[in-house]
Amino acid sequence: MIAKEGLIFIGIGVILTAGFLFTSVRYDNKILFSFAVLTGVLTIFTTFFFRDPDRTFEHHEGILVSPADGKVLAIEEIKHHDFIGGPALKVSIFLSVFDVHVNRVPADGIIDYVNYNPGKFFAAWRDKASKLNEQTEIGMTTPSGQKIVFIQIAGMIARRIVCKLEQGDTAVAGERFGMIRFGSRTELIVPADTKIDIKAGEHVAGGETVIGLLSGITIPVQVEVERQ
Repeated sequence: MIAKEGLIFIGIGVILTAGFLFTSVRYDNKILFSFAVLTGVLTIFTTFFFRDPDRTFEHHEGILVSPADGKVLAIEEIKHHDFIGGPALKVSIFLSVFDVHVNRVPADGIIDYVNYNPGKFFAAWRDKASKLNEQTEIGMTTPSGQKIVFIQIAGMIARRIVCKLEQGDTAVAGERFGMIRFGSRTELIVPADTKIDIKAGEHVAGGETVIGLLSGITIPVQVEVERQ
């Protein structure tokens, strides 16, 4: 499955490749043939980049599923977060150009706000990218009343953030809600008493890897067994 946001790029690549190839054969031009090969390779990579595989996980109230594919850069403590209403934990995930870039909702809930903040385009793995780069921040209230925040952050190459969520939307854990093009960062901020089951350095899959459990939720035995 291909994300629809990538279809225009793939289509342009196919047209250019076909055009260069046809012209190079017609006029026996090696330079044009080289352009056909180059655009063909770029089109293949673009198709790979915009892949959008189906993902599943054992759904249960309070479970947090990864909002993105990528490497966990850090799990940090925050002394106070205004929307969370107290101390919090921040999970930062770096998406390389080889990761799936479709973002997914980390938990069930109602969207309280969607804030877009223009900014710079530092490399997404650098700490300052979290505060200074272009980003979209989404706040959510879960069915149990807990607040969580997830953030799409542009990178050095990424210049386009797509977010389909709006204030008042009802969202379901694991559903697609947007993407960031060509290398980026995604962050999840949750209450400090949340149980986080991943560590820095691990690779997670959006909409598939269960990364934690909100406090006050009892997880069924069969789900606990599957996660071990």
